[in-house]
Amino acid sequence: MTGMSLSIDDLDKENLSYFAHCARHEFHLQKCDDCALLRYPPTTGCPWCASPRATWTAVEGKGEVHSYEEVHHAIQPAFKAHTPYMVVLVDLDTQKGHPSEHEALRVVGNLTTADGVLAPADMVRQVGIGTRVRLVFADVADGLSLPQWTVDTAAMQPAAVWRYPVE
Repeated sequence: MTGMSLSIDDLDKENLSYFAHCARHEFHLQKCDDCALLRYPPTTGCPWCASPRATWTAVEGKGEVHSYEEVHHAIQPAFKAHTPYMVVLVDLDTQKGHPSEHEALRVVGNLTTADGVLAPADMVRQVGIGTRVRLVFADVADGLSLPQWTVDTAAMQPAAVWRYPVE
């Protein structure tokens, strides 16, 4: 994707398991064996009931943009040619409104085209809070795929999305 050397060898067991699923282009999250709530990012204990027991569960990768950051000045040189690019925080449809009405299962990733390439500037300018997105995987190294987000062209999109004012 960017020509950078990437390795996840020193991650903990939970993150290694998460990325093993991603390498197979499968989106799995931990589901607490006690309270049945899903969680992200992977952790050793449930953030709601503190149980250490969880089962990896397949989750549908669809949702809407909860927030975003549009990057115009890349700090990492490998991303400079891709600016502006967008990092999105997505409310998954799965578990939205749980455990309380204001919560959702939120997953972060880059905005990409359907084939996992960082989205071009014209696509970035069209996305905002409320845009419907779906998960895609970007193969970034041997055995390493990252979950990313692309506009869900099959979904009903809102009439208008909220974007930060442009100077």
